[in-house]
Amino acid sequence: MPPHRNGNLSMAYFQDFVLEGFGGGLDTQALLFAVFLALYMVTVLGNILMIIVITLDARLHSPMYFFLKNLSFVDLCYSSVIAPNALANFFSSSKVITFAGCATQFFFFSLLATTESFLLGVMAYDRFMAICNPLRYPITMCQSACTRLVLGAYCGGCFNSVVQTSFTFHLPFCSSNRINHFFCDVPPLLQIACGNTAINELLMFGICGFMIVGLAFVILISYGYIIATILRMRSGAGRRKIFSTCGSHMTVVTLFFGTLFVMYAQPGAIESMEQGKVVSVFYTLVIPMLNPLIYSLRNKDVKEAVRRLGQKHMTM
Repeated sequence: MPPHRNGNLSMAYFQDFVLEGFGGGLDTQALLFAVFLALYMVTVLGNILMIIVITLDARLHSPMYFFLKNLSFVDLCYSSVIAPNALANFFSSSKVITFAGCATQFFFFSLLATTESFLLGVMAYDRFMAICNPLRYPITMCQSACTRLVLGAYCGGCFNSVVQTSFTFHLPFCSSNRINHFFCDVPPLLQIACGNTAINELLMFGICGFMIVGLAFVILISYGYIIATILRMRSGAGRRKIFSTCGSHMTVVTLFFGTLFVMYAQPGAIESMEQGKVVSVFYTLVIPMLNPLIYSLRNKDVKEAVRRLGQKHMTM
């Protein structure tokens, strides 16, 4: 059915899009399929393992690991919104996605990506309270407070997702139905819209820019206080443990917010789709894969919990 030019959502519901994905011949597509499949499998296994370990090991039932378990859950869902459809399209001749399917994929992608951003900010606040205000930490970060913070992260993600999805999919797509990307995202969708996209661009740069810069600023302030507190410590072992834990978090924050900034918080993002595809692979597949590896390899408590779980499984 041809696209409806007035941007009405109910009429455009029946429109199909084509996800062009990556170019190249059959060999290139096969190589990319293998890379995507490997990244996705490691992501699924790593994040499921992290969730299981934190759930089963009583020593990890603390606010920090509660947030880490939620981060693993978001990463698992986040990559699963994108990867299966991308894998199917590598050897598909049509690469078609319905209007409803595209809108649904974008809604959950935006929801989970925004939620992860807020979760990383919450985790920085948790480390700030634990290190800089240890006496108040058990009261401030009680179970109910942690639950409210996680729910707040999801609410923030839902708000951004509803706004972005509503404004994007009310645009008229009458110039083309071919999306120059491997999943439905704002920049490539704005490229094929034939209406005025100024408000959509303002929303994307405004909301995403404010969120990324604002959360990054909060995280940097938190870690400024944390570093000042660490430097006043006399225990070398305590310093190393805190630096290891906080270093893992800062590595994840730098990778995630850095790629989001390149894609969404700079005006040139919409015109550079080829670069955007590569950047998108990082924050949709590579970073969700790296998160459990970073937190497990640099965290002694997690490594010991994995070892205990393995020994318990071997003795059964």
